[in-house]
Amino acid sequence: MKKSAKSSPTETPRRYWLFKSEPSAFGIEHLANSPRQTAPWDGVRNYQARNFLRDDVSIGDRVLFYHSREEPLGIFGTMEVVRAGYPDSTAFDPHSKYFDPKSKRETPRWVMVDVKLIARFAEPISREQLAADTVAAKMLVMKRGMRLSIQPVTEQEWQAVHRLAGAACE
Repeated sequence: MKKSAKSSPTETPRRYWLFKSEPSAFGIEHLANSPRQTAPWDGVRNYQARNFLRDDVSIGDRVLFYHSREEPLGIFGTMEVVRAGYPDSTAFDPHSKYFDPKSKRETPRWVMVDVKLIARFAEPISREQLAADTVAAKMLVMKRGMRLSIQPVTEQEWQAVHRLAGAACE
């Protein structure tokens, strides 16, 4: 797991992501009301999404916050990764809905990252708005059947979402 921030010129450049969450479980308002507007992104229980969190998501990366499964669907704001992948403690908690009895502290199966709110958009960017934009329409979240909760986003897609939101790119 990555432990340090990107600080040297030989390290990879900033990456962009889209993280999906059901707003009733953890929405952008939850993050906005968290201490220092920072919270762990836990409970990911898909191996491909876990691999992104463990192997690719790094401190300083930027993230689009997408509300899924509940209307209105869409992108509600942006976050920054402030702590790289580390063991997801909910996997060890028998009272958590994310408990995994096969995940051991010595060999954790699941990881999480910490994110900090950068901005909430004045209005969410809807799927219809994304679909109508030639760049944003190509985002993975727009593909039929794409249910992955952690998805890479290109820099062009990141900029397109900010253009749609009327917000400056961070």
